[in-house]
This record gives sequence, C-alpha cells and structure tokens, in this order.
Amino acid sequence: MELELPSGSRADHDIPLRGSPFPPIADYALLSDCEVCALVAPTGNVEWLSLPRMDGPSVFSAILDRHAGHFRAGPVDRSVPAARRYLPGTMIVETTWGTSTGWLEVRDALLIGPWHHDAERSERYIRAPRDHEAEHVLVRVLRCLDGFVDVEIECEPAFDYGARRGTWSHAGEAYGDAVCDPEGDQPLRLRTDLRLGFEGPRARAQTTMRAGDTAFCALAWSAHAPPADHEEAEARLTVTRAYWHDWIARGRFPDHPWQIHLQRSALTLKGLTYAPTGAMIAAATTSLPETPGGERNWDYRFSWLRDSTFTLWGLSTLGFDREATDYFYFVADRLEDQDLQIMYGIDGRRELEEQTLDHLNGYEGARPVRVGNGAWNQRQHDVWGVLLDSVRLHTHSGDRLDDRLWPLLARQVEAALEHWPQPDRGVWEVRGEPRHFTSSKLFCWVAADRGARLARLRGDDDLAERWSAAAGEIHAEICARGTDDRGVFVQHYDTGALDASLLLVPLVGFLPPSDERVRATVHAIADELTVDGLVLRYHVDETDDGLSGEEGTFTICSFWLVSALAEIGELGRARTLCEKLLSYASPLLLYAEQIEPYSGRHLGNFPQAFTHLALINALMHIIDADQVLTEMRAPEPRSGAFVARAAAGGITRDGDDGAQMEADGAAARDGADPSARR
Repeated sequence: MELELPSGSRADHDIPLRGSPFPPIADYALLSDCEVCALVAPTGNVEWLSLPRMDGPSVFSAILDRHAGHFRAGPVDRSVPAARRYLPGTMIVETTWGTSTGWLEVRDALLIGPWHHDAERSERYIRAPRDHEAEHVLVRVLRCLDGFVDVEIECEPAFDYGARRGTWSHAGEAYGDAVCDPEGDQPLRLRTDLRLGFEGPRARAQTTMRAGDTAFCALAWSAHAPPADHEEAEARLTVTRAYWHDWIARGRFPDHPWQIHLQRSALTLKGLTYAPTGAMIAAATTSLPETPGGERNWDYRFSWLRDSTFTLWGLSTLGFDREATDYFYFVADRLEDQDLQIMYGIDGRRELEEQTLDHLNGYEGARPVRVGNGAWNQRQHDVWGVLLDSVRLHTHSGDRLDDRLWPLLARQVEAALEHWPQPDRGVWEVRGEPRHFTSSKLFCWVAADRGARLARLRGDDDLAERWSAAAGEIHAEICARGTDDRGVFVQHYDTGALDASLLLVPLVGFLPPSDERVRATVHAIADELTVDGLVLRYHVDETDDGLSGEEGTFTICSFWLVSALAEIGELGRARTLCEKLLSYASPLLLYAEQIEPYSGRHLGNFPQAFTHLALINALMHIIDADQVLTEMRAPEPRSGAFVARAAAGGITRDGDDGAQMEADGAAARDGADPSARR
C-alpha cells in the first residue's frame, strides 16, 4: 500500500526517519551558568542560546527555525549518539558517538568560575554575590576514545532571533581564534585548537581524531577570554564540575529510589535561576508549542509570582536556603510596586510587551513565534495570595518580618480584599472574557488568611481580626457558589466545568483533606479531567480561553493530582500515578510543560520550572507518607511528633478518618500552618 502524505508535506525523500527535521522537545539538554541558558540537541547542535542573559535575543534559534543559527560539535555525517547523560550532580552534558571507525566523546558546559569582580562592582548583581559567577563561555571538549573519527565544528550565529548574520574574521596569526561581528552588538569570539575557515556567516573546522586525541572549542560573549588551549579548557571545566558538585552537596535528599529525580529537578531549578537578582524564569525557551502546529506558543523567560510559593517550598524542603532567600527578596522587591503584577522580567522590569517574529517558521511550523508576554498586565487575583503565602513560608518569627516589608504587605492584603469580588482572567491567563474563577477567589482567601497570621505574629490583633473575618467571608462564598450539586469545586461561578487548579484546595489548607468536597473534587478531576490518567487544565470546549485548538495534558496538574491523592489518603493511587509520570521524564530527566498522552511526547516550553517544582512536591508527599506508614508499622510506641506529622499528611489507619477530620478541623480553626501539608 502506498503511503499517502498529509496535505502540505514535503516530498518523501526530504522527510527524516521520524518525520520532522526538529528533534523531539524532550531530547534537548539544558545547559546553564545561572545567567544564560542553552539547549543542546542529541546531534551535538546548540539550537538555543539567548545573550547576554536568559531573556535576551537569541543567537542560536534553530529550535524555532532550522535556518536561524546553530553551533555543532560532533562526528561528520553522524547525528544519532550512542549515549548521552549529565555528569552526575552537574549541568555538564556528555555525549558519546559510535561510528563505523571509532568512538567520540563530547562534553558541553557553560563555564562557572571564581568571582572575578575584585577591582570593581558588577553592574548586574542586586543580590549578595557568592564565591562563583558565570564566565560567559560555552565550552565543548572532544576526546577520541577508540579507533579514529572524522569530527567537525560548525558555528553559524544568527543574531536578534535569527534576523541578522555576523561577519567572521581571524583574531590572530593562526587559524584557531576568530571573531563574529554582528555590527553593533557584542561580538562573539570562537577559540579552538582546530583550524577554522569561514563560509559566509559560518565558521567551520574538520579533522580526523585518533584514539587518545583531544580537542576543544569555546564560544565567549564578554570581555572575559575563552580558554587558550585544551589544557585550560579542561581545567575550567573541572572548576565548573566542582561548583555543581559543591552546590548539590548542600541539599537534603532522602535516601530513596526517586532521589535522582529530586536532584535533577533541583539542578534544573538552579539552572533556571538568574543569579544576579534571584529571579527564576518559568522556562528556558519561547514559543515551543502546546499544540503541535498550533498558536498556543508563549514566551516563558520571565518570573511569575504564582510560582513563588512552590519555589520557596521546594528550595527550602531540599535544603537550598540560600537560593530560597535570594528568590524571596526578588519577590519582596516587587512589593514596592504600587500595582502588583502577575509576572516580571528577571531584572524586575514591568513592561513585557508581546510581539511576533514573523521571519521565524516556529518549531515544526507552529506559529506565531512570540517574544514578550501579553499577559503581563492582565488582572489575575491569585497574585496577592501567592505573594502572602510566600512571605508566610519564609517568615518563621517576628524578627524576620521587618518594618520595611510590613506596610507593603498590608497594602497587598487590602488590595486582595478590594478586588476579590470582581472577575478576572484566572490562573491560566485566559484571553477570553473575565470570569469569577474559583481558584482566584481561593487565593484571595489565602491572602487574607496568611495576612491575618502574619499580623498575629507582629502582635497587631486588630488587623488580624479584621483580615480573619474577611477570610471567613471569602471562604463562605467560595463554598456556596464555587461548587456544583455534587459538592465538586468548579472552574468559575457560572459553569459546571472542572479545572485542575482546584486540586490546590487541600494543598493551601482551604479545607481539610477529609472534607467530602475535597474528596469529591479530587475524584472528579481524576476521573473526568484526565486522558489516559494524565490531567488536563480544563476542557477547551468548555472554557473561553480566546484560543483555538487542543492542548496536551499539563504535567504540573498531574503532579498536583499525585499530591492531592496523597493528601486524601489514597497513597496507592497516588504512587501509581507518580510512577507513571516519572516514566514520562525525558532521557535526561527533564520535563516540558505538557505531555501528549497518546504518544508521550513533550509539548510546550522546556524545561518547565513549575513542572519540576510540582514534581518535588508530589514526590516528597509520597516519600513522607511512606515514612509515616513505616513508623506506624513499627513495634515501638510512636512519638507525639509522629502523630502530628501523620495528621498533617492526611494519613489514617484502617480507613477510619473520623478522628482525622476532627484533627483537621481543629487545625484549620487554630490557624495551623498549611506549609506542613506541602
């Protein structure tokens, strides 16, 4: 039978084996020096790099258009590696190729070295500098392991998101030092121990490497020079490896089979953090499609305040208090804004105007390609709640809540109380009509509830009483208008549609896990808002989001379901779903925003910080629950601390949750810290 090509397809001899010239999104590796991010395809091609920082214009954009710039190091005429991994505990990627004549290994990294601003202050750093900083160099070290391999280096920058090419010239008397001048922007410097030649906008080198031979190439974009030779490249790579090893060693990871997932998620979150300000970007990329070939393509290289609670919880839980503190003060700096936004640039800038790049064809033809994000000035009423919850998580005593912050926080609580009765765009930033989204009201309750707790911590009983009363009013309305006749929490007041954001009801402590409305909501989402067990944000045909087309399942929502199932005591079901989700991890244990359930392919921007934060939350729910159950089976008498932890985790024995419901109710009335649940 003859294969019929889809309408608009290329001739069959032009279609690669998997039907697309683009690597699967999940096959990219993330490199980071905590100032810029790069994505490397399995072919050895750097296909994404924004300069001079994470949200800057890209100089390699092949991930969005195959002709928009790339930087390859690998064997000639061979694109599929034999193996690929991160060096354990690092952000250094090692790729191994087997050819018909030999074996080649390439290690890629964005270099990090000792702090070098000794004579002057850095213009970038707002947070207190650490002992190390980015060197603004991408290094690639090659080694022939056996036999002989024909290798190539090919570097073709395309500046300003692929709009402009540069001009190459040699920088010295020999062939191994070159500069690409983009006319007006920061030049790129390419240094190697191979012999470079130029083909228009492309610099190339080829050689035959034999067993034991080594080579290097390094691309630099600042006044700091790249390595002069292979020996220096190896030495600086060793410093970078030691930096990552020292960093991960500061973490607290359980001795558990899932430890590797927690460690890789922690490293990914660190890699998505902009060290000079402490901001964390939502993802390293822009415009990777949520719908294959569709229009749901957004720029995620910004910092969303809604990520703040999970960010602080995840970093603190794993022992990375320095990063949690830096991120907290990035968030705290935003409190000085008169009108709080949902998202900011990594330098704190407010205006993130959205534009389309019509000269780029998009990943697998998904257009438009966008930079900036038009949601920056949307009204989303969850913003006050996530901010106050972040402060509550960070504040353990009155002396941590300084006099500068308190009046600013009070203003945000008052803003939440002013706006909560109004419709908004919701946590999913829909571009349809504003609605009375239940999750938005939920986070306005969080703002009032956490505000009241913080007021008590400061000894301001009058404010605490007023805000607590307001929280009670919001709570009552949500329970009255935000549920259907089954007692299931719904997307907004005028619909019976489900929404995965309501899985947060027990996670923020709005109701105890044993409450029948919580259980009904978790079960309804698990049974009715899933495809092959994976969770959708909502049904697109029931939600006016202002867009067309379907979308994949949202991985963060699936991990939320794991946490929610663990909360209501259904640990077997939670563990099964968690194991399924872990099986969908990329070959390097990374996650995009979405998973297409029928194929398992990753969709959306990559890697996605919020997904990795939800992963940490979900895994720690189950690991903690397993520990509780182990202690419950132990013959020794259990301590009061164990009983408290069991209650906080929603763990009951023999199916009897009556005592648990009473304990949860008492904890809610007494203002128990919901962070114990997360």
